[in-house]
Amino acid sequence: MDLEEQYEKIYRYCYFRLRHQQMAEDITQETFLRFLESGNYCERGKKLRYLYTIARNLCIDECRGKKAEPLSDEIPAEPTEEAPEDQMLTGISVKAALSELEQEEQELLLLRYVNELSIAEICGILKLSRFAVYRKIQKALKRLRNLLDKADFG
Repeated sequence: MDLEEQYEKIYRYCYFRLRHQQMAEDITQETFLRFLESGNYCERGKKLRYLYTIARNLCIDECRGKKAEPLSDEIPAEPTEEAPEDQMLTGISVKAALSELEQEEQELLLLRYVNELSIAEICGILKLSRFAVYRKIQKALKRLRNLLDKADFG
């Protein structure tokens, strides 16, 4: 497992959970510190699952008693052939549709499609069966498609 490659993914995951840049950076650093300090557990072959479990638990601890901040208005730049105005409208439409999904659905889509984790890795992180993860991802994608269709985007 390449830790440098995972660092950005863990940061994105923490930012998604916390909605605060500085806090996400701090939690990401703490995640890797704890991961590197626990050499014994890491040698059992489930390093990625363990890394996400640490990050998830730290985010949960941080969120207890705190209300998550709203998403920032930043839209990540993706290289496409669309005009900048179209890109902005696309980003706003997708962001609005994603915000209407449940927190668990957003988390599943982030892990699967943004952080590119396998179904097996997601199962280990969220402690769900393979069937449950697959079913929930399909349900989230269907809801996202329906929301985008309602907005005349699909």
